[in-house]
Amino acid sequence: MTTAIHIIGGGLAGSEAAWQLADAGHPVILHEMRGPHRTEAHATDQLAELVCSNSFRSDDPDNNAVGLLHAEMRSLNSLVMRAADKARVPAGSALAVDRDIFAGHVTDTLASHPNVTIVREMVEGLPPADWGQTIIATGPLTAAPLAEDIRRLTGEDALAFFDAIAPVIHHETINLDIAWAQSRWDRENQDGGTTDYLNCPMDKDQYNIFIDAMLAAEKTSFKEWENTPYFDGCMPIEVMAERGRNTPRFGPMKPVGLTNPATGRRAFAVVQLRQDNALGTLWNMVGFQTKMKHAEQVRVFRMIPGLENAQFARLGGLHRNTFIKSPVLLDETLRLKADPRIRFAGQITGCEGYVESAAIGLVAARFALTEAHGGVPVPPPQTTALGALLAHITGGADARSFQPMNINFGLFPPLSPPPTSKDQRKPALVARARADLGQWMAA
Repeated sequence: MTTAIHIIGGGLAGSEAAWQLADAGHPVILHEMRGPHRTEAHATDQLAELVCSNSFRSDDPDNNAVGLLHAEMRSLNSLVMRAADKARVPAGSALAVDRDIFAGHVTDTLASHPNVTIVREMVEGLPPADWGQTIIATGPLTAAPLAEDIRRLTGEDALAFFDAIAPVIHHETINLDIAWAQSRWDRENQDGGTTDYLNCPMDKDQYNIFIDAMLAAEKTSFKEWENTPYFDGCMPIEVMAERGRNTPRFGPMKPVGLTNPATGRRAFAVVQLRQDNALGTLWNMVGFQTKMKHAEQVRVFRMIPGLENAQFARLGGLHRNTFIKSPVLLDETLRLKADPRIRFAGQITGCEGYVESAAIGLVAARFALTEAHGGVPVPPPQTTALGALLAHITGGADARSFQPMNINFGLFPPLSPPPTSKDQRKPALVARARADLGQWMAA
């Protein structure tokens, strides 16, 4: 009888790992604590629930590293990418999804699979010896008893950082006499549309009044977390403003590539909204993660032109995320050096982003499957998006300054010989990645 592989955590990484194993014919026991237990960030007990955003970012496989990662995962029969494609909502050249449709598809697929057993329970420590191969994919909200067990075994303190959630607004309460529909630079979506975002303009005076209001607003504070750093990719908008009052204008509020049809000109600053569900009834404030208290969010965000009467389906929030020192603790196939029967996957390894988390779940499962059948796992080449991300986590990063990382072309080995122009670099990196992934898959 084939021994089941246990997976702890039913987020994107754990769900993807369960699918990869089950689809290959291997039995899986998936342990998920949500149901009997809640977390600081999740709202449902669905597998692969999306929390801080509904965006998988760029879906351009030719010019963007995350788009290339999408393509590589699709070629490896990723459940997460299949669900994302099924739940897609308009977002220009980005891949954004209806959260409920996405999580529902993942949950239904795994719950109905004959090789998957879902156990709704909190695993309160490292897996017992009789579990055999286990993948820990508990994410950045790992339950305290398990996190403490990991610390005891490894002797390494887990690192921690703050993560923030952006508000979601009911579409019918947005003033479309002020807000206009346009994707930045009129970039086309997969259907050729260029109006996937709603844009709320601000002039200089409105912007400065808004910044002052954010800076003065009452914030959520956690004294026991006060030495915890923010991850730059999810920095609260007011913290961004604290670093320089014009910083948001060069970040989520940048006005470039957008022309206000009411004036024929570019605004001083713009707040963008992105569709959050398939019906188009909910819209996400892009880049507006926040730690302002709820009443303050309502007051301050209604100062934005076009959102004077906004009704919020969800307000922003803040929670602490944790991750391990993977470059020190894990080998090149994600095994825990102190106990090689255990692999780690997803955000707890120090990758950042939904897609990256699922990607590490995908490779962890493939490594475990190879090992279960007596083989020796071979990591994907570092020249691929999968391999570059994996190599960064498992040794490419400096452990002393290790921080969560999104996939980017800076993680890829340099081209040899180097291209003669900068414009040739990304196409050459993509072409090399595709060729090398094909060879790895064939082998």
